[in-house]
Amino acid sequence: MKRSLIERLEQTEGAEIAEAALVLPLVFMFLLGIVWFGRAFNIYSTITQAAQRGAITAARPTCATCGAPGGNWMGTNFPGDTAVLAAVHSVTDPSNLDRNSITGDTPSPAPAFCTEPPPTPAGACTASTSPVTVCRLVWLNNPSTPQQCGVIVRFQYPFQFFLPFTSLSLQQVNMTAEAQVRMEN
Repeated sequence: MKRSLIERLEQTEGAEIAEAALVLPLVFMFLLGIVWFGRAFNIYSTITQAAQRGAITAARPTCATCGAPGGNWMGTNFPGDTAVLAAVHSVTDPSNLDRNSITGDTPSPAPAFCTEPPPTPAGACTASTSPVTVCRLVWLNNPSTPQQCGVIVRFQYPFQFFLPFTSLSLQQVNMTAEAQVRMEN
């Protein structure tokens, strides 16, 4: 009887099935994690590009006689917030990002407004009138170049992970996009 029990324990019938039952869920979780982190990176890349497009739009004046689509900013020939928001949407829409999920995010620390030469109009941040925060006529914080006056566009977009059986499952992460562009005259 002892010998038959030892023979049964030495047999490997069904061992592959048991090993697969242990390994396949881990492989599946790994692949699912790659997909979700890939989507998160895709969204981050898209919103960063959208912020850059919005900042470029806000920093480049339109021709003096044609007016900006969506209105001008404070009587200048720089595009208004509506045109900046349209530029952001022109990048986020093709990636199927929800326009209504974009929320403004005020830069921290607050940007310093340009003072020399005194700009007309004075610099301002518009966070309450648009889901995208646009700060115009602010000093850009690039330490490798002389101080330059420019535009900062900043906003957040939420992303929710779905990785079952992990601590990341259904956690929401707010991704922040910010772009700075020197203003042209």
